[in-house]
Amino acid sequence: MNLETLSVSRNSLGPTNFSTSANFRIQQQDSKLVPASILKSGFYSSAKRVFRSVTGMRNHGGYVVVRCEVKDDDGFYMRRCVELARKAIGCTSPNPMVGCVIVKDGKIVGEGFHPKAGQPHAEVFALRDAGDLAENSTAYVSLEPCNHFGRTPPCTEALIKAKVKKVVVGMVDPNPIVASKGLDRLRDAGIFVKTGVEEQLCKKLNEAYIHQMLTRKPFVTLRYSLSVDGHFLDQLGEEVTKSGGYYSQLLQEYDAVILSSTLLTANGSLPASEEPGANQPLQILIARNPRYPIQLPVLTTEAASKVIIFTDKEITVETETAQRGIETVVFDGINLVTILDYCKRRGLCSVLLDIRGNIGDFEGILKEGFEQNLLQKVLVEVLPIWSGCKEDGLSEELTNLGKRLGLRNLTSRNSSRGVLLEGYF
Repeated sequence: MNLETLSVSRNSLGPTNFSTSANFRIQQQDSKLVPASILKSGFYSSAKRVFRSVTGMRNHGGYVVVRCEVKDDDGFYMRRCVELARKAIGCTSPNPMVGCVIVKDGKIVGEGFHPKAGQPHAEVFALRDAGDLAENSTAYVSLEPCNHFGRTPPCTEALIKAKVKKVVVGMVDPNPIVASKGLDRLRDAGIFVKTGVEEQLCKKLNEAYIHQMLTRKPFVTLRYSLSVDGHFLDQLGEEVTKSGGYYSQLLQEYDAVILSSTLLTANGSLPASEEPGANQPLQILIARNPRYPIQLPVLTTEAASKVIIFTDKEITVETETAQRGIETVVFDGINLVTILDYCKRRGLCSVLLDIRGNIGDFEGILKEGFEQNLLQKVLVEVLPIWSGCKEDGLSEELTNLGKRLGLRNLTSRNSSRGVLLEGYF
């Protein structure tokens, strides 16, 4: 018997929404002929599954000889759970995003995700989708099923009642109310439980929720723009504020965004996510020692309810929306701890610190954030601009402090004409 193993890039074929690890071996005695046109679409199913990558294949006059051996079913289905969970980006806070897939005899028979706080969890929707087929199935869920009564009944009881035989979990829930109690309940009911599948992917999905559960503080991301010669820029890249652009998506992901009130003078409007059905973040405007009344755009009552002005002196808001619920809070001194405490009281898990407008408004906030480790993540947009500017608007002390900070898990990706750098403090 002749055996040959070939490899092809895992991204060379297949739908963009799926990924898995698979080996395909060519064998003379038990191979199958599959039309090449089917493989070009990225789908081949000898066990009625859908795969992304094809490794090891030979073309024979329009046909490909291929034999499939899938070694990572659990990872495949867990990645599908994460994909489902992300359908609710910006809608579940303070709850986590969760996806669930029900699999039986190698087929997905049910899918679901948690759409909004207060609504049923992912497991409930997936079990409803599966119906009677859930019995003796395997349930994949990106986060440990809950085992307590909150606004919804325990998901563990729904899984037990459906008579699933196995539950595969991406990560344990850090919520002290859950914290492995759901896993213990399933095991006590005779259900086989496996944990830690695609754990890092599941953790990244809910990094703000995890941070809030472990520290009781909001997750803070620092965002700013740089020129290619390393200077702060008070602008965003082309197209990034439109639907599908990174900034539009970023606003959808965070519960609140901190901005300089001077940004309104330049733009005349508040930033908003353009993603379809986006839940807009709370707009926190920093007005440090304002000399002139703040001129807000005309807002609906709903939009005005999501605007709050933090200032260190009494100010006047010049707009007809002043009577529509815009909140103004006066402090002796504006600091990040106070802002985050306010966000915590409102049940907000994630905050975007967007350095635009008057950069000087953020000097004290940034210094405090660095010194007290209040910042968790940084996102830098590097634009194809040569600034030539010698002043960044920040003190030398703060600039030097920032240079001493190390980053973890630094990654980069393209965005319109710029480059996005992402890392963790």
